[in-house]
Amino acid sequence: MEENITPSLEKALAGSETDAGNSLKAAQAVSLALKKYLRVLKEGKLKDIQSAMNDVEKAELVLRQQIATAKEGWNFDIEAYFNSGNFVKEILSTAEQKGVRLFERDDRLYSYPVLVRVMASERSVLIDKAKDKRIRPTVLVNRLKELQKKPPRFRPEAFLEALHEAYRLALRIKGSGEKNASDKGEVIALADVYELFTLLPGQSREYSRQEFARDIYLLDRSGTGETKDGIRLSLPASTGTKISSRTFSVINEYGEEKRYYGIAFTTKEQ
Repeated sequence: MEENITPSLEKALAGSETDAGNSLKAAQAVSLALKKYLRVLKEGKLKDIQSAMNDVEKAELVLRQQIATAKEGWNFDIEAYFNSGNFVKEILSTAEQKGVRLFERDDRLYSYPVLVRVMASERSVLIDKAKDKRIRPTVLVNRLKELQKKPPRFRPEAFLEALHEAYRLALRIKGSGEKNASDKGEVIALADVYELFTLLPGQSREYSRQEFARDIYLLDRSGTGETKDGIRLSLPASTGTKISSRTFSVINEYGEEKRYYGIAFTTKEQ
């Protein structure tokens, strides 16, 4: 029975990298032979002209052969590799080998504090909002490892204020009180707040549910729980956490699933 070997982009790139290096050495040999030929001409060593040209031709032949080897060596089926999901599998495997915490969920790779989305058709990834074409498994995982060492580029205070405004608007839409009497601790589904965050066409693609859930987690984790006006935030759980369409979940840095359903704001007097 023929063994089913999972293709490895890392190995394929490493092999072609070796071929390219050998081609470069062959090109350097051609350059040296041409320099020798040029020197012979400049110095007028008539007896050496033919042998110097022969050396150039020999070096050029080796270069052409090496380039042909490099061209034949790159026969990796990129389309099948991405369509089969092997790219994600190799990234996860490489991360495990390097001790980098990386988890897959809902078409995203969670690499706290960033989210990675594979753009298979574009042969690239989105690291949060930044497109990156450097997708060699070891290179990508090393990049994620460095990002994990840095503090999150997240402003909890600004996000909290935006949540508070959206929360008040959601209450008014539902007819739950006047504008100046809305911070009474009434629980609103985070799904309703997210809808307000993404009202404009295309905004749900620009700011996905996964990103919103990640930001809720970062806010929760930051300990920032009070607006500049002294309104307290709470993220109460409820039976709604069992309803996937109304629940936001995130995989934290420990690989644990954290779920969020509701949000409430309360004045200190309540």
